[in-house]
Amino acid sequence: MKLRKEDLQNGYYILQDPEAFCFGVDAVLLSKFVKAREGDTVLDLGCGNGIIPLLLFADMELKITGLEIQEECAALAQKNVELNNLQHAINIVRGDIKEVTDIFKGKKFDVVVSNPPYVGDGGGLLNQNRALAIARHEIYCTLKDVIFAAAYVLNHGGSFYMIHRPGRIVEILTIMQNNNLQPKEIQFVHPYKHKPATMVMVAAKRGGKPMCKTLAPIIMYER
Repeated sequence: MKLRKEDLQNGYYILQDPEAFCFGVDAVLLSKFVKAREGDTVLDLGCGNGIIPLLLFADMELKITGLEIQEECAALAQKNVELNNLQHAINIVRGDIKEVTDIFKGKKFDVVVSNPPYVGDGGGLLNQNRALAIARHEIYCTLKDVIFAAAYVLNHGGSFYMIHRPGRIVEILTIMQNNNLQPKEIQFVHPYKHKPATMVMVAAKRGGKPMCKTLAPIIMYER
């Protein structure tokens, strides 16, 4: 594994494996979508190489835990925490999202974030690179698993932030409400003004009242 060091332009750096999964614009968008207060406890479900914890901490002093099932990704996330001397603020846990009831038994968080695999069972061709396939396809966890985990570990009134594909928005909202997560904000992301959305971000509150607003869309590029 040959790692590449990149400057995040926020005072922090990240090591990435060019042959494995590298972070994309979705991680950056999601980190900016999150609304947290200084001192909040945050859980990143499926933290990969630790990019979202690094981006979140750069904006505000938070206590962040990253949960990652892949051994190499979890080890790399830990390296990135140590590279930036953030051991006091970011804790990486290797574990399965489907086992949060055991991993975080009795522990609750103020905020949960997730940039989960977008492709459901049977959708699209699996990448030959195992790490990439796991990051993009629901191999280790499904959308239901992620949302259930978020609902389980959130304090009452806590917030869940997720980015996904627009084609699954009905499924996302339905599963959230079935798990006592009330969608509060939805924001679509378009590559260009006149092109369909390619991503959608959803903010939900555990035990929130049934009122949701659609934010102005994000347009990534101007022609």
